[in-house]
Amino acid sequence: MTTATAHAVATATTTRENFYVSMTRGAHSNHAYVAVDREDAEHAVPHPGDNPNVTARSILYGVLQHIAAELSAHETITAEQDRWGSIAQLAAEYDTIAHAAQHDRWATLLQASGLTGEQIEDVLASDAYGALSAELRHAEANHHDLDALLPRLVAARSLDDADDIASVLHARVARATARPAGSGRTRKPPRLIVGLIPHAGGQMADDMRQALNERRELIEARADAVLRGSLTDEEPWTADLGTAPGGEKQQAAWWRAARTVAAYRDRYGITDDRTPLGPTPESTSQKIDAIRARAALNRAQAIAHEGATADPVRPAAAPRPAPSL
Repeated sequence: MTTATAHAVATATTTRENFYVSMTRGAHSNHAYVAVDREDAEHAVPHPGDNPNVTARSILYGVLQHIAAELSAHETITAEQDRWGSIAQLAAEYDTIAHAAQHDRWATLLQASGLTGEQIEDVLASDAYGALSAELRHAEANHHDLDALLPRLVAARSLDDADDIASVLHARVARATARPAGSGRTRKPPRLIVGLIPHAGGQMADDMRQALNERRELIEARADAVLRGSLTDEEPWTADLGTAPGGEKQQAAWWRAARTVAAYRDRYGITDDRTPLGPTPESTSQKIDAIRARAALNRAQAIAHEGATADPVRPAAAPRPAPSL
């Protein structure tokens, strides 16, 4: 039934099909009201899947992923293969393996940082240790000398009254390593897989290193495939990348930058074709990746512009006539 104006309420249980129908009933306008309220915490038992930071945007994203119609066997297999081969999945696996592979290394680093044995035990047992471990990997990817940096950060201010030493160190490392080490021409680009995921290096078991290398290769292959498919299908967002230049070196640089944008879209499930980077990110980790993806998009555009405006090869000057005698 079509009306002049349609109004609908969307909740976390709304399916994509029902939402589509409710948003196409109005001939002139359609309005959705997203319910973000939850039961009174004092009278309801919390569920492990509950999200305390739920927003209207996150609920609508869930609605679009909530398909009521059953998929065929082929569609199910394809969807599962796509999900398990996505950069979101591969990056999560890489982070998990890196956390385990670098545990002994970070423990050794902490032992030389000036912390007491009891403080080190508290750090390794803290819920914030995972975030600290990831931040140390980020710092190393940005070429910071952690052997010199961490003792300096530990000594910066007493940790005797800290409720969670791992959390305090995480904040200190994040502030001190927000930018790559070095300056000007001496600054090296960060070691990032497809421009987003910090590389895990240093000493580790051979099987761990092999597992990380395999994930890195899969992530790079996936990003290449996503970008290639988007360009082949002429998806609207790719227009913002500009046209790949003709020179081999410039073309490779353009591809690396464009691939980072494609990897960002795949990692965060961005389906909006109108803009390369999708909606404004909400989580801290996505905000960091969004900054990297935006910088990559700007690089791709600049390279494409340089290729389009490059001076054409000048024709050889015509030989001057010999002077007559």
